[in-house]
Amino acid sequence: MDSQKRLDGRGMDEIRTISSQVGLIPRAHGSALFSRGETQAVVLATLGTTEESQEFDSYTGGSNEKQFILHYNFPNFSVGETGRISGPGRREIGHGALAERSIEPMLPLKEFPYAIRVTAEIMESNGSTSMASVCGGSLALMDAGVPMIRPVAGVSIGVCTEHNEQGQLGRYQLLTDIIGWEDAFCDMDCKIAGTEKGITGFQLDLKLRGLPHQLMVEAVEKARIGRLHILERMAATLASPRKELSKYAPRILTLKINPEKIGLLIGPGGKNIKRIVDESGCEINIEDDGTVQIYSNSPEGMDVARKEIEGISAEIEVGKLYRGKVVTIKEFGCFVEVFPGKDGLVHISELANFRVKQTEDIVKMGDEIWVKCLGVDEKGRVRLSRRAAMEERDKQEREKQGGAAPAAGSAPAAAPAPAPAAPPAHKH
Repeated sequence: MDSQKRLDGRGMDEIRTISSQVGLIPRAHGSALFSRGETQAVVLATLGTTEESQEFDSYTGGSNEKQFILHYNFPNFSVGETGRISGPGRREIGHGALAERSIEPMLPLKEFPYAIRVTAEIMESNGSTSMASVCGGSLALMDAGVPMIRPVAGVSIGVCTEHNEQGQLGRYQLLTDIIGWEDAFCDMDCKIAGTEKGITGFQLDLKLRGLPHQLMVEAVEKARIGRLHILERMAATLASPRKELSKYAPRILTLKINPEKIGLLIGPGGKNIKRIVDESGCEINIEDDGTVQIYSNSPEGMDVARKEIEGISAEIEVGKLYRGKVVTIKEFGCFVEVFPGKDGLVHISELANFRVKQTEDIVKMGDEIWVKCLGVDEKGRVRLSRRAAMEERDKQEREKQGGAAPAAGSAPAAAPAPAPAAPPAHKH
């Protein structure tokens, strides 16, 4: 305080040299290295399905799972020591919790339905490793393609104080970005994290009985200035989230089905959903409101799962065209399966725009034909028409070609009426 010099020769508001790097671990979903002076953290980001969210017992009636967790590891070698490697202690849990709650407000968890785990590995420590975990965590998440609202950074503000004989605070000196010795011998370690627009997390370690309001006003302002400087240096490495997720991260597709169809999708004893999972290789989560989330690293597998789920949950709509498979042939017509497990009747009079004597003259078992939904009765029975579908498709084709074309399924113009035999079926 007398010489206005710090132990490492910096100015009172000077932040140590900052360097950062992203993508240093290729197989990880996201990775970053953040260094500030002799403090260094390697941070990893991993994305999983929401089924992998951390679950815990809730005794207060609140949420019992966490979609975002941050683990903070502080090995002995980071401070040049040896010792037993064990589970996290109070210090590690506290630092991890501070970094977690500082980053979480900037994660759009409702719109980004992934479970997110960030692991901060402290490689070297000389002050404010929790704030280095915040900075490195933001970079790792953006490197993974997580759509953060804004990047988060943090810095620690310390204070040296003098007191008079009455114990009242006299002169003091605030220090920006304190090192380990300043943390040990000074009177405050105030960690403040946030974005360019505000504070997201803070923690105050204090050796004094209290702080004047004006001192905290100054500390918060110095933290803001320091935070903006760190964010600027971080932006030079990676300014915003990557446009696409890591190629190793699971892709997600969200579908919405009628909640009443959830039981049908799952099937007896989970038979249907297990079959879809086995055939597609995807993970599938089903919410009570009918939200279905498909996770997969394979576009082909995701497409298989999507078609199966849409087929099971889809509703046949009046007036729409469908490509269906003939599953049953009767004297009065045929039944065509439009969606898996859902079929409708094409009456013999709706097979073509001429008189059909036998259903087999037009369709055979297993044929795929175009049909149009004419209506659904009060019992859910579906009426389909091949004739109407052919007329609509021919109309669309004429409009594309700009000319007239003979109607599909029509009898030849020269044939006498009634035709002595049904003409061959016209497949579309």
